Amino acid sequence: MPVEPLSQKEIEDRLAELPGWSLDGDRLTRTYRLGTHFAATAMVVHIARVQEELDHHSDLTLGYNTVSVSVHTHSVGGAVTELDFELARKVEDLAPGHGAR
Repeated sequence: MPVEPLSQKEIEDRLAELPGWSLDGDRLTRTYRLGTHFAATAMVVHIARVQEELDHHSDLTLGYNTVSVSVHTHSVGGAVTELDFELARKVEDLAPGHGAR
């Protein structure tokens, strides 16, 4: 089934279910602050594993005790799709203090 861009309303509705995530231009974004740089590095590795499983990849930025995630779907011209939200939910599940849903 082809991936389709989401409407602004669909994006807003899905963002309401993902506190901390926002739309920045044409990308879903979130920055996590972790207790240590090692924890942030480990989170990047876990996100990379999930991205491989989904075959859908975000831009990841590792900072001092932080991980920033930015994602959109290249195959539909850089629009936001359900794939982006699926990845965001899985990343959220990985985040310390959030636990699996």
